[in-house]
Amino acid sequence: MLPLPHFKNFIGLAEDEIMHPGHVACPGCGAALAMRLALKVLGRETIIVFPACCWAVIDGPFPYSASGVPVFQTAFETAAITAGAIRAGLDNTGQRGQINVMAWAGDGGTFDIGFGQLSAAAERNDNIIYVCYDNEAYMNTGIQRSSATPWGAWTTTTPGHNYKRERKKNLLEIMAAHRIPYAATTTIAYPDDFTRKFKTAMGIQGFRLIHIFSPCPPGHKAFEKDSILESRYAVEARVFPLYEVFDGTRYRLSMNPKLRPVDDYLKLQGRFKHLNREERMQIQKWVDEDWMRLQFRIEAGEKIAANGIR
Repeated sequence: MLPLPHFKNFIGLAEDEIMHPGHVACPGCGAALAMRLALKVLGRETIIVFPACCWAVIDGPFPYSASGVPVFQTAFETAAITAGAIRAGLDNTGQRGQINVMAWAGDGGTFDIGFGQLSAAAERNDNIIYVCYDNEAYMNTGIQRSSATPWGAWTTTTPGHNYKRERKKNLLEIMAAHRIPYAATTTIAYPDDFTRKFKTAMGIQGFRLIHIFSPCPPGHKAFEKDSILESRYAVEARVFPLYEVFDGTRYRLSMNPKLRPVDDYLKLQGRFKHLNREERMQIQKWVDEDWMRLQFRIEAGEKIAANGIR
């Protein structure tokens, strides 16, 4: 990997590269760049927990590891609880707060298979950072649909005209309902936003969740060179808005981008090419409605804060 001086100059990242070259991610993998950026913020005093997911493979075959920090690979459904147990072990040996413990899971292990343990860890307010790199399907095992897969998308289990007929689960709103100290969305297209949110998470105690939109060129049927562009269009089209939630009640919009039609985002990805004009307009309608709901939540949070209510 080459050094990134523009990251250092503009967003205060260290030149030290913790993630090693030689990982086995696909070209254009959003999750690989996301990990590289996350580790440059978190530093070497970090332990990562991987459940079954792309990153359990990306990290490399034993005994090699591209992460550059200690890694614990665990079962598909147990990323959150394993990270919480590691945190408790460190605390009991006098290393409270000295080492970051981060669970790093895909959408399958977060939205679906690991959701019960995720909810339990959030309810206990375990002192961990939980990261979901969301590529919107079970990419590691063959591009099967998950509850993070958006309506209308092709997957290998929703082939042809039998595309997914259910809307994507709203992970951040579910986690905000747990009243966790911090939850945020981010993408690799905005490294300044990305690193600021990881720094914010590091400065907060308790359960913190960061939801990353992470393009997968094979799964999205997109060009490798377009992963950053796809991430940017997701934000500009308001398909994946960037915002933060503090204590489940105070919402803060991180970016109010120039508005781009949802169709621009959809056209970058072959997984949506079968949709007709009416179906694309339906997605636009839902995106507009969700954006309005987010604005309402932001305004309500401001009113609550102004009245000293939590």
